[in-house]
Amino acid sequence: MKNIPNQITVSRIILVFIFVLLSSFDTGENFTFQVSKNTAYICHVIALIVAVIAALTDLLDGYLARKLKVESDFGRLVDPLADKIFVLATYTMMVSYDLIPGWFLIIILAREFVVTGLRTLASAKGVIIAADRWGKLKTALQMIFLAIGGLSWIHFLDFDVHKQPFAWMWWIFMGVVMVITISSGLGYFIKYRKLYMESI
Repeated sequence: MKNIPNQITVSRIILVFIFVLLSSFDTGENFTFQVSKNTAYICHVIALIVAVIAALTDLLDGYLARKLKVESDFGRLVDPLADKIFVLATYTMMVSYDLIPGWFLIIILAREFVVTGLRTLASAKGVIIAADRWGKLKTALQMIFLAIGGLSWIHFLDFDVHKQPFAWMWWIFMGVVMVITISSGLGYFIKYRKLYMESI
């Protein structure tokens, strides 16, 4: 029972690599595996399903670890690592398919790594930085953003964020996600400024 949450966490990393592999099948010359339009579509649909399952494991492993009272150092180390790999992989593929600009990916990743650095500093000083409501809102919005991007990617019900009227709504939502992502990161640095200000 103790290993179940950790096994789920590791499975998330495996699922992410499966997602990347399936996402690499496309009709364009810039992709690793050039295939027919129908094959690419099937691979993309399966990839989206795999990504959704991977996202759900993020909720499941933490819940089980707390419910079964089997939280471990391995889980504390690998769970956030799996989250970063998931975000890196999914948003990178969104850039590859021109769903988001590269600078948006850089903002997302910069925030994640900077906050991780702050948490590492806090941990070294015996302080635990738990996710606050803004951090949870950031995660929720990013997941919704990924889901919408995924539905556009497979042209679900002829939905395409590159075409009006969806395009302007997509950019507005992207702006909201960007603001919340940056604000939530700054919030941690303001709240825990004593961790790094005392050495200045």
